[in-house]
Amino acid sequence: MDTLTQLRSASPYLQRATTPIGRIEVTSDGEAVTSVAIERNGVLPHDGLAYDSNSVADEAVAQLLDYFCGYRKSFSVPLRHRGTPFQVSVWQRLAAIRWGEVTTYGAIASAVGKTGSGRAVGGAIASNPTPLLVGCHRVLSAQGRVTGWSWGEGAVTKAWLLDHESIGHS
Repeated sequence: MDTLTQLRSASPYLQRATTPIGRIEVTSDGEAVTSVAIERNGVLPHDGLAYDSNSVADEAVAQLLDYFCGYRKSFSVPLRHRGTPFQVSVWQRLAAIRWGEVTTYGAIASAVGKTGSGRAVGGAIASNPTPLLVGCHRVLSAQGRVTGWSWGEGAVTKAWLLDHESIGHS
């Protein structure tokens, strides 16, 4: 089974939109959002697939567009995350970080009971399937620095999101 067929069977619904940080795409299994991707170098992961949306994907895109306009500071669409228990615990912790708040990799490690495992937390954050909806951009180094990001154009996109939420960083 090729990659596009696998995606279609796992998340049969797809919606896209243009945002200030580039195009985004949202996938849904019909009941919950299963992924959010941000364009990187002009490409989205599923550019080869046609739009085939549903109400969940449409609502997620509408909420994300409201976020970019500054009208929305939290999201209410259902999410379905698949990952290891450690990854899921990190993503749940990320989901609790509100608009304009910031934390560190070390603080998340402590919060999920893995003190000293900041690098492992970074790995879990890098595999967050729903960036933006689960605010992984709100995590900085202990010194308040932007230390890369797996989505969009990396640290530049992360810095834009932090600025959008008036979060100080270096």
